[in-house]
Amino acid sequence: MKTQCTICPKGCGLDDGQTGFCGARINDGGKITCDNYGKTATIALDRIEKKPLRLFHPGKYVLSTGSYGCNLRCPFCQNHRISMPEAEPDVFDVPPERLVEKALSLVSAGNIGIAYTYNEPLVGYEYVMDCAKLAREKELKNVLVTNGYINEKPLAELLPYIDAMNIDLKSFRNEFYEGIGGSLAPVLAAIEAAAKITHVEVTALIIPGENDAPEDMDALSLWLSGINKEIPLHITRFFPRYKYSAGTQTPTETIDSLVAVAKKHLLNVFAGNF
Repeated sequence: MKTQCTICPKGCGLDDGQTGFCGARINDGGKITCDNYGKTATIALDRIEKKPLRLFHPGKYVLSTGSYGCNLRCPFCQNHRISMPEAEPDVFDVPPERLVEKALSLVSAGNIGIAYTYNEPLVGYEYVMDCAKLAREKELKNVLVTNGYINEKPLAELLPYIDAMNIDLKSFRNEFYEGIGGSLAPVLAAIEAAAKITHVEVTALIIPGENDAPEDMDALSLWLSGINKEIPLHITRFFPRYKYSAGTQTPTETIDSLVAVAKKHLLNVFAGNF
């Protein structure tokens, strides 16, 4: 008998032992959990601006960690070596207690907490929740860098432990999201829900010929302004990666023009080169 995963809108129905679309969640004896629990593929002390977060403790650092797996299939993925299903990254065990201990040891170096990032962290939902609760007990900040493709209930349960989020808004067109295995509405809902509870910044990665139309940026930034005109929007360049490795990087002129469009509606718009 199949058991349905309820973390994200894909709602994978999994037989015992079967792994979901994300490559990280598994049916373990009738219970869906994350098979990547504590399996860390990369960990680093990053500047908070690199997440990117510009208006959340600027100048500080955050211990950034990621595993494997993702619930979308972006052919332009910037971290495909750990996020895509064919990836087989080397991983090492970092239980929540050890991660928090590491974060605490770096406070003297300017570290403010833990960022769950690099792959899609919410496919490892249970690990993020356990770490976030423990970090909060130790007065560390929790930062979530996510594609926002998550169901309302698990997001609502996690948000009280999250101090800041950067959410990718990959396009304001649903057909774009359909092309990467998702849909737009849940991402918009996640942004709206998170902005009511925690500090939210949004990233739009601009891919030449895919999502660089000025009218789309106008619609996206107008919608964001309806939530809060002060929400920071990062408009960032695409660099050839993964299945788009033969593509061209986004011209800086395109970014500058889209920043100008977004500034008609939003107070905090940043051009990024990450």
